[in-house]
Amino acid sequence: MMSRFIKFGFVVLLALSAASCSRKTVGEGMEKLERRKTNELVATLDSLSGLKPRFFYSKISTKYRDTTQRVSFKTSIRMVKDSAINALITFAAIPIFNSILTPDTLTLLNKRNKCYTKAQLSYLKENFGVAFDYRNVEELILGLPLAYDTNQKYFQIHTPYNYIISSHRKREIRKSDRKDLDEIIIKYFLSNDAKGLKRMEIESPGDSTRIQVDYLSREMVSNYNIPKDVRINILTPRNEIFIEMSYDKIEIDERQPLFMVIPEGYEICE
Repeated sequence: MMSRFIKFGFVVLLALSAASCSRKTVGEGMEKLERRKTNELVATLDSLSGLKPRFFYSKISTKYRDTTQRVSFKTSIRMVKDSAINALITFAAIPIFNSILTPDTLTLLNKRNKCYTKAQLSYLKENFGVAFDYRNVEELILGLPLAYDTNQKYFQIHTPYNYIISSHRKREIRKSDRKDLDEIIIKYFLSNDAKGLKRMEIESPGDSTRIQVDYLSREMVSNYNIPKDVRINILTPRNEIFIEMSYDKIEIDERQPLFMVIPEGYEICE
């Protein structure tokens, strides 16, 4: 089981986002919201998309399960905006997995098996079926709108109980032949006051992958609304992954050293 944990540990950190296993019946215990204009909701996403601190640090407690395993571990995240993310994963208080992600490369250090991996970001897609780039990982960690483009046209999906802005029109999403759609469909769910982001749903019809991200609670730190509790569901043709994450000891704009040393004698992981 531990070898599988090592393999999936970093992608757990990266996925960083999504949903509860159970869903409320529409309308049950939910607040009916007043109608808002699409451009008002899009303006909120515009504002949120640029809110990145220069430096970020947090300890994240993670519970992970998929179709074959269930594990819990802790992760120390250190981030330098647009440059690098360092994640140190500990199991039973013992450091077992270290990693650094840059806009171009991923370096993984397996302390338990004394080996390392250096790869392009395509490694994530090839091994886990999730195609994230560096910017997406930052957005997921910080709870920002994933892959939001200020130059793209977005559409509101009207419901009584949620403010939803989508990358595609409702009728495009409903098409029966969507597997031929070579695009990513993203829905952004705004908070009931229309000022924050509470959920994202990401779907890739072409490869039958779905990700749902629920930011269950947030904490205001140095004027940044950082996730506090996050739940994740990733569904691919090969696996279904559930993740619960709890952020602690958050530090904003305080420079943190990035740790990555490959000791002599470590070999390339098979």
